[in-house]
Amino acid sequence: MSKPEITTSRLDDAARAGWLYYVAGNTQDEIAAKLGISRQSAQRMVSLAMSEGLVKVTLDHPIAHCLDLAEKLKKHFDLKMVEVVPTDPGSSSTTLGVADAAAVEMTRWLKSEAPIILGIGTGRTLKAAIELLSPIDCPQHKVVSLTGNISPDGSAAFYNVIFNIADKIKARSFPMPLPVIASSPEERELLHAQAMIRPVLELSAQADVAFLGIGDLEDDAPLYVDGFISRAELLALRQAGAVCEIVGRAFDRDGVAIQGLTNDRVASAHIPSRETAMVIAIAKGAKKLPGIVAAIKGNLINGLITDERTAEALLLTI
Repeated sequence: MSKPEITTSRLDDAARAGWLYYVAGNTQDEIAAKLGISRQSAQRMVSLAMSEGLVKVTLDHPIAHCLDLAEKLKKHFDLKMVEVVPTDPGSSSTTLGVADAAAVEMTRWLKSEAPIILGIGTGRTLKAAIELLSPIDCPQHKVVSLTGNISPDGSAAFYNVIFNIADKIKARSFPMPLPVIASSPEERELLHAQAMIRPVLELSAQADVAFLGIGDLEDDAPLYVDGFISRAELLALRQAGAVCEIVGRAFDRDGVAIQGLTNDRVASAHIPSRETAMVIAIAKGAKKLPGIVAAIKGNLINGLITDERTAEALLLTI
């Protein structure tokens, strides 16, 4: 069942209740009295303000354990940037916390007055991060997609984020109107030779900063579930030693690209070089851990946004 549409008037009421609760520090009983509604209605309005993203919470006090983990990860894995967010022990979300931190880091880059090229991957975590991004006008920047934006059935890929971020920041966007994985190596070469694709590939290689998701290759791997590869191809990748995929390309546990198989047909751009760009992976959780380790060992990234539990597990791999 689709989510019912919420009217502007109801959102206004929710915003007012949220302001009274989070900014003015009123209790729900006080809000009910001030707005002339029941306590239950006040509670629902405050909850609606949060669920609709009208309330954004920031903490100005860094948590010492998270800072300590971040410094250890930077030191042991030669990373330039690490952000570690607290772990919610009761949550199974793969985006909670890291998506918020990614939105903050993106905003920091986007506030640059000097023009930058921002490369963007795809995936659930990145989509969640961009949904949390506050609108900001920065027409001086360019945003380029590192992956194909077309699903196997010809529709826009569900977790494609290039248009979402471009709309939020009012910057020129450069989508990659290709499938994530072409039907053959020959088709990929033909697509990459197109006049409208070549500039996108060239721009992606010039990125100043790139934000990437890391996909696992378990039975519910995003590449398989979203229809980009078959189950037989998924099993073949695992048999060849693949533990993760980044922008559609499969890597083994040492971060070395798998030879052949679907990698011969990946139409995505290559991951920007960490020698010339800040390449930040956003990932957390046990399923993503082998992929994070691979990305670090293979020198594919030089930045990481993760959570406490994953950071602790990473340090145990040393």
